[in-house]
Amino acid sequence: FCRHICPYCDFNTYRGLDALVPRYVDALIRDIGAHPRMPAQTVYFGGGTPSLLTPEQIGRILDVCRNAFDLESNAEVTLEANPNGVDAAWFAAVRETGVNRLSIGAQTFDRKGLRVLGRQHEASDVIAAVDAARIAGFDNLSLDLIFGWPGQTLDQWRNDLATIASLSIEHCSLYSLIVEPGTPMADAVTRGVLTVLDDDSTADLYEMAMEAMAASSWTHYEIANFARSPGYASRHNLVYWRNGAYAAFGAGAHGRIGSERFMNHLKPLTYIEAVESGASPHSNTEYLGPDLQMGETMMLGLRLLDEGVTATEFEARHGVGLHNHFGPQIDELVDVGMLDWDGARLRLTPRGTLLANDVCARFL
Repeated sequence: FCRHICPYCDFNTYRGLDALVPRYVDALIRDIGAHPRMPAQTVYFGGGTPSLLTPEQIGRILDVCRNAFDLESNAEVTLEANPNGVDAAWFAAVRETGVNRLSIGAQTFDRKGLRVLGRQHEASDVIAAVDAARIAGFDNLSLDLIFGWPGQTLDQWRNDLATIASLSIEHCSLYSLIVEPGTPMADAVTRGVLTVLDDDSTADLYEMAMEAMAASSWTHYEIANFARSPGYASRHNLVYWRNGAYAAFGAGAHGRIGSERFMNHLKPLTYIEAVESGASPHSNTEYLGPDLQMGETMMLGLRLLDEGVTATEFEARHGVGLHNHFGPQIDELVDVGMLDWDGARLRLTPRGTLLANDVCARFL
């Protein structure tokens, strides 16, 4: 659910459906409660805009998560929030429910950039949200930023990076803009209203980010993610990058448990009606064969810049040696300076990091 759909967004989001939220929350609680019991280390409220929920609704969802799963006592519980439309009282009430980490969608601190991206907040709203969250007791805050938006200059990005360094936050995600087909931004580009940056310009922005974050002593632990210290890396997202199991609930949610991956119905009402009728909310399921699972372990694990993929963990999981299975790809990518391989651990080189998507695709 969103109050406004940003022109670059191709997520499963809808506006004008606020009246469905109470019924949706009830369906979500029923769906979670019916899941087979298993251990869990993290909970993540993704969007849409989870900060449109009331603290009471968030608390009800978290209560059923605790009842339905063996949730660790120190579980990381993250909620995505827009910087506008929330205040200190809302943050304090949400903190009381057990949410202990916030991911705030800043996107940029540049006013022109905010308008290009169709955001409805100002930079001052982001700073105010960070301050309000601190007052409410949050000690684990993350910001999302986008670079490479049409018209962005090196100076504008440099200013964004300087603002990040000045803020009291523990984590940030820096994403390169991808103009997805079918979005209003893609239409504006097609009509010549907006001009996207070329690959070299976008790479320059990314290199600037890596240099600036390193100079401010941030840990660059994943291609797009930085932590003040390793302990502030997103524990939830590490499950994805380590190709772990994750349950998923809600319209359009994707989950993977064992060798099965599933996706829920995209439309909120279709999801609600399926849960209410006792039918499966899944719109499709996919069996992941051994080769695909190995390829995805590589594709995801290589995104972790320091951790990478270790030979011992790969063999323990898949029953085959890492170099035995992927020797030709590894040797070729090492030869061209994209990967570093010491016989025990495989990692992207700095050059490979700039072309990570191409490198990772070689293993699928």
